[in-house]
Amino acid sequence: MRDEISHRRVLKIAIPIVISNATVPILGAVDTGVVGQLGLAAPIGAVGIGAVIIGAIYWVFGFLRMGTSGMVAQARGAGDGAETGALLMRALIVALAAGVALLVLQVPLFWLIFRLSPASPEVEGMARTYLAIRVWGAPAAIGVYALSGWLIAHERTRDMLVLQLWMNGLNIGLDLWFVLGLGWGVGGVSVATIIAEWSGIALALFMCRSVFHGDQWRNWVRIFDRAKIRAMAGVSGNIMVRSVLLELSFILFMFVGAGIDDTTLAANQILIQFVSITAYGLDGFAIAAETLVGNALGAGSRQRLRRAALLTSGWAAAGSVLMALFFGLAGGWLVSVMATSIEVQRMAAVYLPWMVLAPVTGFASWMLDGIFIGATHTREMRNAMIQTTVVYALVLVLLVPLWGNHGLWASLLVSYVVRAYTLWRYYPNIEAAAQSKPVHTTR
Repeated sequence: MRDEISHRRVLKIAIPIVISNATVPILGAVDTGVVGQLGLAAPIGAVGIGAVIIGAIYWVFGFLRMGTSGMVAQARGAGDGAETGALLMRALIVALAAGVALLVLQVPLFWLIFRLSPASPEVEGMARTYLAIRVWGAPAAIGVYALSGWLIAHERTRDMLVLQLWMNGLNIGLDLWFVLGLGWGVGGVSVATIIAEWSGIALALFMCRSVFHGDQWRNWVRIFDRAKIRAMAGVSGNIMVRSVLLELSFILFMFVGAGIDDTTLAANQILIQFVSITAYGLDGFAIAAETLVGNALGAGSRQRLRRAALLTSGWAAAGSVLMALFFGLAGGWLVSVMATSIEVQRMAAVYLPWMVLAPVTGFASWMLDGIFIGATHTREMRNAMIQTTVVYALVLVLLVPLWGNHGLWASLLVSYVVRAYTLWRYYPNIEAAAQSKPVHTTR
C-alpha cells in the first residue's frame, strides 16, 4: 500500500540518497586531496575557506530544497497535484533571481567576507581566485536545490542518485585533469565545479519534465496566488535564518582555526570532511523523514507521522554507530591519503578522536531537522537554531582560550547536542498539528 510506513519504504527512499550523498564529501576530499598533492598547506586552506564561503552563500538559499520538499510532500499527501507543479515553478523563479543577484553583487560581497577573515595573505589570495570563478555557477547551483526538493517529495531518490553521480563524477574527473594534468591549481578546482553545476541543472530539468507537459507550470494565477506565496515566504524565511546561522557556525569554525596557523587550518579542513561524510551519509534518513512526515501531515495522520519519525531515526542511529567505528579504524589512513604534508598529517592525527564522536553526537540534530522540514514547522527550527548559536558562541569563547583547537572541536560537537535538545522540546507541536488536520483522500 502506498501510504504504508515500513522499513522497506524508508530504505527505498534513503539508500539512493545515502549513496548519492557519499559522493559529495568524496568530492570535497578529492578537492582537498588534489591540491594537497602540491605539498603545501596554503592551497589546502584556500580551497577549504573558499568552499566554505561559497557553500555558505549558496546554502542561504537551501530553503528552496528543504521548503520545496516539505510543502510538495504535504501537497501530495493532501492529493493536490496541481499545487506540486506550482510550488516547483515558484521555487525556480526565486532560484533564478537569487543566482543573478549573486553575480551582480559578488565584488562587494566577497570584499566584506574577506574583511572578516583572519587568513594569511597567501591563503586569502588563492581563495579569492577560487571564489571569483565559482560564483559563475550560482544560478545553476541554487536552481538544483529547487529541483532536488521536488524530486525528493515525490520519493524519486533514484533520480537524485543519478543526478549526484553525474555532477560529482564529472567534477572529480575534471578536478584531476585541470589540477594535476593541466596544472591550473586552485582555479582548476573552481572551473571543474561550475561545469558540473551547469550540466547538473540541465539533467535535473529533464528529470522534472513531467511538470512541463501540461499547463500547471504556466498557470500564473495559481503560481502567483498571494496566500500561497505568503505561506511559502514564511516557511522559506524561517529556513533561511536557520541556514544562515548554521553556516555562520561553520564559517566561524574555519576562521577561528585559520587564526591559529595555516597548518591547523589545513588539518581542520581535512577533518571537517569527516563531519561532511557523516552528515551526508545520514542525510538519506533525514530526507526519508522529510518525505514521509510531510506526506503523513498532509493526510492528517498522527500515527503515520510518529511511525515515520521513529523508523527513520532508528536507522540513522544505527548508521551513526557504524560511521564512528569506521572513523576510529580508518581515520588515520584517510588523512594520509588527503594530504602529503607530514606536518598536516601529524596535526590532523591529534584531533582525529573528535571525528569518532561526531556521528553519535550529531545524528539526532540532523534527523530532527528532517522531521521539522517535512512538517514545515520552520519557526521552531529557526528558534532552536538561534538558541544553539548563542550557546555555541559562548562555549567557543570559553573553551578555545583554554584548549585551543581541541576547544574549537568540542564547541562544534556541543552545538549538535544543544540543537537536538532544543528541537526535541518543540516536537510535540508537530504531532498536535497532524492530529488537528482533517484526513484527506489521495486523488
